[in-house]
Amino acid sequence: MKPSNSVFLAVLSSICLQFPVAVLAAPASDPGQPVEQIRLRAGEPPIVNLTGELLYRILAAEIAAQRSDYGLASQSYLDLAKDTSDPRLAKRAFQLSIADHNMRRAQQAAQEWAFLSPGDPEAVASSLALAASNGQTTGMALTLRERIAKATDKSAAIAQALAIVSKLNDKTVALEILDQALDQSVRTEPAAHLALSDAAWAAGDVTRALDEARQVLAMDPNSEPAAQRLLEYGLKDDPGQAIQSAYDFIDKHPQARRLQLLLASRLVDRKDYDGALALVQGMVRASPEDFDLLYTEAEINYQAARYEKAKSLLNEYISVQTQRRQSVDDRASNAMADTSDARLMLVKIAEKQEKLDEAIRQLGLIDDPGLVFQARIHQAVLQGRLGNIPQARKTIEALRAQSRHEQAVKALTLSAIYREAGRTDLATEVLVKADKALPNTAEIKFDLGMLYERQGKFDDFEKMMKRVIDLDPGNADAYNALGYTLADQNVRLDEAHDLLEKALDLQPNSPFILDSIGWYFYRVDDLQTALDYLQRSYNAMPIAEVSAHLGEVLWKLGRHDRARKIWQDGISKDATNETLLKTLQRFKVKLP
Repeated sequence: MKPSNSVFLAVLSSICLQFPVAVLAAPASDPGQPVEQIRLRAGEPPIVNLTGELLYRILAAEIAAQRSDYGLASQSYLDLAKDTSDPRLAKRAFQLSIADHNMRRAQQAAQEWAFLSPGDPEAVASSLALAASNGQTTGMALTLRERIAKATDKSAAIAQALAIVSKLNDKTVALEILDQALDQSVRTEPAAHLALSDAAWAAGDVTRALDEARQVLAMDPNSEPAAQRLLEYGLKDDPGQAIQSAYDFIDKHPQARRLQLLLASRLVDRKDYDGALALVQGMVRASPEDFDLLYTEAEINYQAARYEKAKSLLNEYISVQTQRRQSVDDRASNAMADTSDARLMLVKIAEKQEKLDEAIRQLGLIDDPGLVFQARIHQAVLQGRLGNIPQARKTIEALRAQSRHEQAVKALTLSAIYREAGRTDLATEVLVKADKALPNTAEIKFDLGMLYERQGKFDDFEKMMKRVIDLDPGNADAYNALGYTLADQNVRLDEAHDLLEKALDLQPNSPFILDSIGWYFYRVDDLQTALDYLQRSYNAMPIAEVSAHLGEVLWKLGRHDRARKIWQDGISKDATNETLLKTLQRFKVKLP
C-alpha cells in the first residue's frame, strides 16, 4: 500500500533532516570511485545520485521505523549503506538495530559505519563496543592502542577504551586487553592508572586496583578521583585503613566534595550515622551556600530514623527550592526535580510514622510532569489503605494516561485496591474491561488469572496463565503460578514439575519459586528434597505462607518441635494467613 501524501511529506521531511547532504542534496553526477575515495578520506559523505528507487527504499525504511518495525527498517538501512557507501545510513541502521535489540545486526551496522567513516570516533567506538559485548577480542588491544596514540585528548581516549573493554563478560580478559592497550608512553597519564584501577576492581583484583590508585596519588597528590578509589576499593580490603585514608585526604583537601559525600554514604552503610552527619555538617560550615547539603543531611537523618530532624531539614530545603522556582524558570534549573525528591522523602517518613493523610498531602503537592502520574497512583494506593475506596477510584480516573503502559497501570492499581479491600468482584470487573481494551497485555492477564484462581475459577485461571506464557515466554511468575496451583491441587504433577522447572531456570533464586518447587516435592512424597527447597525459601523470605509449608514437611518428618516453632514464627508475622490457619487446623495443632 502506498503511503498517503501527509505520511509521505512527514517522512520525507524526516529524511531531509537526517541526510541533508549525503543523499538528497547530491547532484546527479558521475559517481566516480576516485572522487568518492577522496571525500571519504576527508571525512565527508560520498556523492550519491538520488534515483527514484533509492528515494523509495529510504522512504520505505523510515516508514517501517515510524511503525516500530525496527527489524525491517534496520536491515533496509544497512543494505542502503552498503549500496551507497554513506556512513550516515549505516549509523541509522546501527541505531535501529539497537532499538530492535538485534545485536548481531547492530554489530554488522557498526562495522559498516566504522569502515565507511574510519575517522569518526563514535563509529569506531560503537564497532569496538559491540565486538567486545560479543566476546570478540582479536586485535582489540592493538586497535585501542592505535586510537589512544592518535588521540589529542589522551584522557578521553583512555576513558573510552575502558568503556569498550568493560563490555566484555570476562573481566580478567578485559583487564589484560586494557593493560596491553596502554603502552608506556601513556602510563604517565593519571587517567591510565585510574582506568587500570577500575578494570582491576571489576576483575576482582583488589590489590592491583588499590596499587594503581596509589600510583595516581604518587603522581598527583591532589587527585580526588584516586582518593575516591582508595576509599571505595579499600573498604573490601581494610575498611579501617580505607576510611582513615579518606579522612587524611579530606584534612589536606577540605574542598574535596565528592570524596566527602562518598565517605558519608559509606559511613551510613556502616550505620555510623553520627560520623556521617559530622562530616556533612562540616561541609555546611565550609560552604553554607551549598543548599544541596540540606537534602544530604536530611537523608542521613532519615536513614538513622531521626524523622523529625529529617522533616525539618526537608522543609527548609523545599523552601529554598521554592524561592529558586519563583526567581528562575523551571526549564532553566533543577529546582522542580529537587523539590519533588524532598517531597518523596517526606512521603516515606509519613508512611513510616503511619501518617497516611500527610503522605497523601505531600504526594498531591508534586507537580513535576515526570512524576505526577507516579505520585497520583501512589496517592490512590494510600487512599485505598485508609479505606477510602471511592476517593481512590476518583484519583485514578482523573489521571490521563499518556500511553498504553500508563493505561494498564491505572487498571492494575484500581483492581489491586479493590482486591485488598476484599472486593474481588469489582477487581475482576476492572481487569475484564481492561483486558478487552488492551488485549495483549501480559500483566493484566496475569492479575486477572490470579483473581480467577482466588475465586475458584481454575479453568479460566489456567487459560489466562497459558496466554501470559504465549505473550511473554520469559514470565517466570506465570510458570510458577500455574505449576504451584497444579501441585497444590495434587493434579497433573508431571506438568507441574515441568512448569516449575522452567520458572526456576528463569529465576533460580526466587523464594516464591523455591517454595513452589518444595511443595511439589512434598506432593510426590520426596520429603527431604522438599525440606531443602522450603528451607531455602524460608531463609530468604520468612513469611507465613512459607512457614505453613515448611512446618508441614517438618511435621511429616516427625520433627514436631521444630514445626511448631516455624508455625509460631509464621503466626507472629501474619495471624490471619489462611494457608497457615488451615494447616494448623488439619493437624489439630494449637499454638500458645
